[in-house]
Amino acid sequence: MAEQHKGPTNRVASDGLPDGVAPPRKKSNVRFAFACAILASMTSILLGYDIGVMSGAALFIKEDLKISDVEVEVLLGILNLYSLIGSFAAGRTSDWIGRRLTIILAAVIFFVGAFMMGFSVNYPMLMAGRFVAGIGVGYALMIAPVYTAEVSPASSRGFLTSFPEVFINFGILLGYVSNYAFSHLSLKVGWRLMLGVGAAPSVVLALMVLGMPESPRWLVMKGRLADAKVVLGKTSDTPEEAALRLADIKEAAGIPADLDGDVVAVPKRTGGEERVWKELILSPTPAVRRILLSALGIHFFQQSSGIDSVVLYSPRVFQSAGIADKNKLLGTTCAVGVTKTLFILVATFTLDRFGRRPLLLASTGGMVVSLVGLGFGLTVIGHHQEGTTIPWAIGVCIASILGVVAFFSIGLGPITWVYSSEIFPLHLRALGCALGVGLNRVTSGVISMTFLSLSKGITIGGSFFLYAGIASLAWVFFFTYLPETRGRTLEQMGGLFGIPNMAGDSDQLTSSRPRRRRP
Repeated sequence: MAEQHKGPTNRVASDGLPDGVAPPRKKSNVRFAFACAILASMTSILLGYDIGVMSGAALFIKEDLKISDVEVEVLLGILNLYSLIGSFAAGRTSDWIGRRLTIILAAVIFFVGAFMMGFSVNYPMLMAGRFVAGIGVGYALMIAPVYTAEVSPASSRGFLTSFPEVFINFGILLGYVSNYAFSHLSLKVGWRLMLGVGAAPSVVLALMVLGMPESPRWLVMKGRLADAKVVLGKTSDTPEEAALRLADIKEAAGIPADLDGDVVAVPKRTGGEERVWKELILSPTPAVRRILLSALGIHFFQQSSGIDSVVLYSPRVFQSAGIADKNKLLGTTCAVGVTKTLFILVATFTLDRFGRRPLLLASTGGMVVSLVGLGFGLTVIGHHQEGTTIPWAIGVCIASILGVVAFFSIGLGPITWVYSSEIFPLHLRALGCALGVGLNRVTSGVISMTFLSLSKGITIGGSFFLYAGIASLAWVFFFTYLPETRGRTLEQMGGLFGIPNMAGDSDQLTSSRPRRRRP
């Protein structure tokens, strides 16, 4: 049995819940961690805005540039593949220059891409802008949840780490509103303004992030213990927790517990980056393999269950359901954005109360039912003569679409980013999260670039029945494979997967040496 650390009974227990009477939280610390999480997560607005605005802008781009449905599919989905470059580069960049400067870099890259798209005069130039913006999105998707997880105390990490998904939803809503606002302008000006105004948030974001502190875990990795203590003191619930978090991070970074000072030398890990790839990909232990498969699995199912087909192509789906007027299409699409934004708040305030698993399972189960309803409604409409309307089937389709985005937003949407950012050991976290984001973007790209073709091949209703089947498999995977992580510090996650500690040395990952538990 692991040795129990002796200490006062009023400290935070190993499960993150109070043992006896816990010291009161410092409200100023809670507010500071809250502000840091908001600023970091605002990078996710960039992706959300692009998803939302392209769903409506594509209608006008196709008409103005005279492009085919295949070119529309590529235009909408290619950003996800381009973002792979950014997500993998962000892992190395964030370990090199820090999490904070990587967030600023993401905003700058997206600004250039949005500017290029807004001034595009033809399809190739528009695709070039998508390439640049995609790299910025990849950086943002990888770094926002990592920074937020590393700066958050265990008691509110689920709440704070769900912020990236909150801002993705807020960005989608802004994109929908932009579509509706600029749709009344001339054809050549409207869609260019829709895309170009996306550059504005990135400028504001880059300036605001300058006031953020660096991640305490990155500071410890660089040996800057004094700076890490300052940040931990501002973001922990109690001074005791700050000291314990520092001790855990030092252990995970391979720094001896008795080594102290403002700046210390961090022990070199033999093999460097090659060793990280070996431990995570080439020859992982069973415990590390389970962590990797858990992260990759939740990212894969988040996108393969068809959420991008619902959000990106919602105007097309509403057209198939019998809504023809463009203003009504864009107005109904705004309802999708409002629903996603409202229901993501449910998850934000309940993640640390109910845990990851209950919300994830309820969310996925609700999506299965809603996707089946959407497939049924669209199939009924598709089997009736063109020109006839079936009000009840249209109502089923609208309610099912709102149900899909609502259930997605209370669980599978935010928990994917929370869960994958908190389960990796410190020295594997950047690469592990980058791999998860990479698979997420590839899957999203495949879904968004095949939806129109898939709909022609098996009907649009059949497409959503297929997504419902995939979501059913996701539910089984989540139920059988993913453990609950609520209330544990990042350094305690190893125990859930069979790693005695989360330190960075290979022998420690497989060692049976007992680990000091939190008092």
